[in-house]
Amino acid sequence: MATRGKLKAVKTSSPDRATTGATERIVDSITSAIVERRLTPGTKLAEQKIADIFKVSRTLVRQALNQLSRDRLVTLEPARGAHVAMPGIEEARQVFEMRNMIEGALVSELCVRITDGQVAQLQAHLKAEDQALAKGNVSERTRLLSDFHVVLAELLGNAVLAETMKDLLSRSQLISLMYQSAHSAEESHREHEQVVAAIGKRDARAAAKLMKNHIDSVERNLRTNPGATDLDQILHIKG
Repeated sequence: MATRGKLKAVKTSSPDRATTGATERIVDSITSAIVERRLTPGTKLAEQKIADIFKVSRTLVRQALNQLSRDRLVTLEPARGAHVAMPGIEEARQVFEMRNMIEGALVSELCVRITDGQVAQLQAHLKAEDQALAKGNVSERTRLLSDFHVVLAELLGNAVLAETMKDLLSRSQLISLMYQSAHSAEESHREHEQVVAAIGKRDARAAAKLMKNHIDSVERNLRTNPGATDLDQILHIKG
């Protein structure tokens, strides 16, 4: 009797894990597509199409879209369904203002606490950025340029800060997509190199100033020019 009860418990828990895994896979795929600038703001996220792409039920898709809505990456509206969020000008200003406040303090604190090994880790990240730029790999370089800011937070060992940075970076990517940035990837990479050089010298004042200049230049180069995308191609799952 006890054995049968135990087996029953195992059987009923497996679908829950499978359900959670499928939902996370959809969330991760859509989030990555946003961060890597493959999904533009305003793109309709049709439940049935996503269900077909991931070979899951519409219920699981709905769960994933609800989570993305809580993360403010997707908007859900009655009769209109789900769309990639379209941040307005004022929201864009607030996101970059928030980044300036957080990241200036972040790099200042990092200058005090960083180890030589962590500086080497940042330099390795810069090398990966450089290689992606050289290869012309747009999605890879976009991901790496965004991840740079999250890595800085992770080096402080503050998980909450790292998650906050991930959220802000995702929203920044949405803003950059909606107001297509003329700010080149090469320029961002050079500015990252300057920030790391200042951190390596433990120059908190210079690091904070360089980070502010970097964020300001990204914001300054935004302009209105929305694009279009095809959901089937963006979320295509390789077999």
